[in-house]
Amino acid sequence: MAKKRGRRGFGNVRQRASGKWQARYPGPDGQMRNAPTMFASKRAAEQWLSVTETQIIQGEWIDPEKAKITLGHYADQWITQRPGLRPRTIELYRWLLRKHIEADLGGVELGKLSTAIVRQWRADRLAAGVSESVTAKAYRLLRAILTTAVDEDKILQRNPCRVRGADKENPAERPVLTVPQVFDLAGRMPERFRALVLLAAFASLRWGEVSALRRCDVAEDGSWVRISRALVEVPGRGLIVGPPKSRAGVRTLIVPAAIRRDVVKHLDAFVKPDHDALLFTGERAGNPVRRPNFSQRTKWTEVVAKMGLKGLHFHDLRHAGNIWASKAGTSTKDLMARMGHDDMRAALIYQRATSDADERIADRLSKLVDQHRMGKPDDDDDGLSGQPVPVG
Repeated sequence: MAKKRGRRGFGNVRQRASGKWQARYPGPDGQMRNAPTMFASKRAAEQWLSVTETQIIQGEWIDPEKAKITLGHYADQWITQRPGLRPRTIELYRWLLRKHIEADLGGVELGKLSTAIVRQWRADRLAAGVSESVTAKAYRLLRAILTTAVDEDKILQRNPCRVRGADKENPAERPVLTVPQVFDLAGRMPERFRALVLLAAFASLRWGEVSALRRCDVAEDGSWVRISRALVEVPGRGLIVGPPKSRAGVRTLIVPAAIRRDVVKHLDAFVKPDHDALLFTGERAGNPVRRPNFSQRTKWTEVVAKMGLKGLHFHDLRHAGNIWASKAGTSTKDLMARMGHDDMRAALIYQRATSDADERIADRLSKLVDQHRMGKPDDDDDGLSGQPVPVG
């Protein structure tokens, strides 16, 4: 049967008592739906129907009912359902959501979010005294959540997190310790923690990695350490054992020859003979070292202040090791592997340094230590080319 003259092939429009026009259309499931707004003219309503029909045909149509879910509810589900998140990451995400996102945006429907709303939210955070670093972290979390709403759940057509520069952080530059300073710091520690400081610096280890080391993770002669796990402090659950920070974090590292005797001495004096005995423990019952207890036991804050390094973080030991390793003239791939970094953009996530390259790094670090012990200044002008190294 021929279509009646003037009758639309998709949806229909009608004028309401208010004088405005309403558009109705069948969704992909056949259910009739109203357009989310009324239109000032019949032509405007018909144009909207034409656009909607094209979206359905091209598979780009978004169910407006799904967009009524609030950001707070969706974000909570997003964190719960996100695969592979480490406990500390979950803790950070929930804190950012609770402290910096939900109060202003938690009750807003996803479909009503706009770039203008996000921009104002960010401005309000900064005006309230929230640091640029924390605000950037909250923004990146919000953007990641809404990216899932766009790409995977098809709730939104476009991510409203499009505020230029909002994801950037400008953290304060961290100090770079010298080899003599690291040995000075290690010498001011209780004897049972001296090797912990040296390994953190000269093997570029994170706190969670070095505190999780067991006897089976260290060569008997101190020549290598194997990183396969990390200890993580989770509120309400205490210390738990988990994987390293990234997949690249699982690695075996050659220890510079110049500090191997310090490692062996520690093994003999403080580590039980059991295969899985922890390398570093408190004085009682061989329990794992917790970071707050370590800081208190070593009087870290007072010690670094006396050294003229007020505000020095434990993580700065790893940062120093990264910088020293970069002077060995090895490739970025080899450096990333030693430090346990993922680099998604460079597709290095599964790449590892060769043992020869790691040997060169370890030899270079040993040379620095030997220079220190012989009273020679650091040889920074030896023609080796350094390169920027990620901190983390």
